[in-house]
Amino acid sequence: MKEQQITQAFEYAKARYAELGVDVEQAIEKLEKLSISLHCWQADDVAGCEAPDGALTGGIQTTGNYPGKARTIAEIRADIDKAMSLIPGEHRVNIHAFYADFSETGVVDRDQLEPKHFQSWIDWAKEKGYKLDFNATCFSHEKSADGFTLSHRDPAIRQFWVDHVNACRRISEEMGRQLNSACIHNIWIPDGSKDVTVDRALYRKNLKESLDKIFEMKTNDNYMRDCIESKLFGIGSESYVVGSHEFYMGYGVANNKMITLDSGHFHPTEVISDKISSLLLFAPEIMLHVSRGVRWDSDHVVLLTDELQALAHEIVRANAFDRVHVGLDYFDASINRIGAYVVGTRATQKAFTQALLEPIAKLREYEAKGQNFERMALLEEAKSLPWAAVYNYFCMKKGVIAGEAYIADIQQYEADVTSKR
Repeated sequence: MKEQQITQAFEYAKARYAELGVDVEQAIEKLEKLSISLHCWQADDVAGCEAPDGALTGGIQTTGNYPGKARTIAEIRADIDKAMSLIPGEHRVNIHAFYADFSETGVVDRDQLEPKHFQSWIDWAKEKGYKLDFNATCFSHEKSADGFTLSHRDPAIRQFWVDHVNACRRISEEMGRQLNSACIHNIWIPDGSKDVTVDRALYRKNLKESLDKIFEMKTNDNYMRDCIESKLFGIGSESYVVGSHEFYMGYGVANNKMITLDSGHFHPTEVISDKISSLLLFAPEIMLHVSRGVRWDSDHVVLLTDELQALAHEIVRANAFDRVHVGLDYFDASINRIGAYVVGTRATQKAFTQALLEPIAKLREYEAKGQNFERMALLEEAKSLPWAAVYNYFCMKKGVIAGEAYIADIQQYEADVTSKR
């Protein structure tokens, strides 16, 4: 697309939205503040750096063997850099603990991780202008082999994972301190059973006690923030998951913790968009892991679906832009991995573009007056307003390829880089 075409389309869109009382420039200013956290594990199929050829466990599964996956930390970073160059705005990178860099220190077990094992990630982020988020890695380890970690029957194993999580919280705090942006540390565990479980209450009691021990260690909210994530089920935990939505919602509200909602972690017909406005009344903030489940928590690449649009609209309508953090969590080994990053992140941005351009004042006026037909009609008309012209202009303004032209750019990177791995 030529700049002249983009500008002309934008000027028309700007005038069209103005007719409905929408300030497009103001919407773009808010869109610029949307900092999406890209997950490092899309680049290497969740292999990590401890034993890249090791078995992936914990109810997680990647499918496909598309050539060119990242094999080293350097390749992961190069692929993320390439994806970032095709995504307008300033964004974050989300790292799992088993992506530690042991090249200068030697390998340690997860309960012994320190900030020095991630200093090269911090230095890279500082150089590139990224901010970092972090996750404890409570899967793909010999002490999680039977499917339990923080809720384990063995106190020694529980303590190992408590120590691991707190090591990760210290690392997160140092990331936030050095990068001058609070690092969001997420706790997700795979604990659960494939079949009927009798002592369901016991495991949940153990999990609560482990979390209580974890949070006894105080951290600086200016540098790191804790969040806790539920799940419906995983491969190998189809019948019972200790950390259910009800468990973590209760724990988060009782202990004033941020709650993570993953769009793939609920029943196939259950959506998280409707949970936002309720949860924000009781929880300080929400972390989103935006994914796309197809029939189950299958972590497909995010697309501009009805639910993604509903999620963005709910956040904007609730005036919760500064209380909801947006991260991605999917992995597709069947297609070009950099392309998966770009498609998913741009789809998320497009959903928020639509939401920020919604004629909300007029819609609220109709609703307050009980003019339900008028509300319905305007909601329908808003779907076909020229929001795409605004997004293309946003890309151009940020020096990023607009429209489908990024496809060729990724193809060239594949020819020059990933195809030679």
